[in-house]
Amino acid sequence: MKNIITFIISMSLSFVLNAQGIIGAWESTTTNKNGDLIKNVVIFADGYQALSTYDSATGKFIHSNGGTWELEGNLMTENIEFHTDQPERVGTKVSFEVVITETTIEIVGSNMKFTRIDNGSPGKLHGAWLMSGRVRDGKTQTRDTSGPRKTMKILSGTRFQWIAYNTETKKFMGTGGGTYSTKNGDYIENIEFFSKDNSKVGLSLKFGYELTNGTWHHTGLSSKGNPINEIWSIRK
Repeated sequence: MKNIITFIISMSLSFVLNAQGIIGAWESTTTNKNGDLIKNVVIFADGYQALSTYDSATGKFIHSNGGTWELEGNLMTENIEFHTDQPERVGTKVSFEVVITETTIEIVGSNMKFTRIDNGSPGKLHGAWLMSGRVRDGKTQTRDTSGPRKTMKILSGTRFQWIAYNTETKKFMGTGGGTYSTKNGDYIENIEFFSKDNSKVGLSLKFGYELTNGTWHHTGLSSKGNPINEIWSIRK
């Protein structure tokens, strides 16, 4: 009996460590038929993930998908919340076997192998966030984050991606992402891809940020130069 309990505890601990070990950002690269280097970046936060594919040199956006994830042993199960190529897959689940080490994730039966970028640090905003409000003319306007229309921003320790989508209509509205840093109250985004406007690639945007009681207050100027004062809440 003691051996059985020890085995169960060992397996449970192994599952927790394996699941926590996947948190962070990972990347893989491929070359298309034109010889262009294509980058795939996946960000895993606690319970949520997002994958983006874009041209490494030009930043031209190619694809994105994501949603929730669970890892049981080596079996990864994802519930798809958005998919740019096949919206009919939204709301479905997909399971596949993975081999995870400290530095790589390999999808069994495919040529996909990702290399770790970071483990959730050093940036202070790692996690999955939903836009939950705006401040306009000094007044806070809240947004219901439980509805099907979502604006999510998912961050590792060095990478970010925002995605706007609707799980009910399965419509994908847009995405963008790249690298980020947090220092002395400044949040800086370096845009590597932008689905709506490729001319934004290469921009570096500086914002103020403040974390208060589980919310992220995001202030500054948007990529269009418009003032913003947004409130984001950690996704649960």
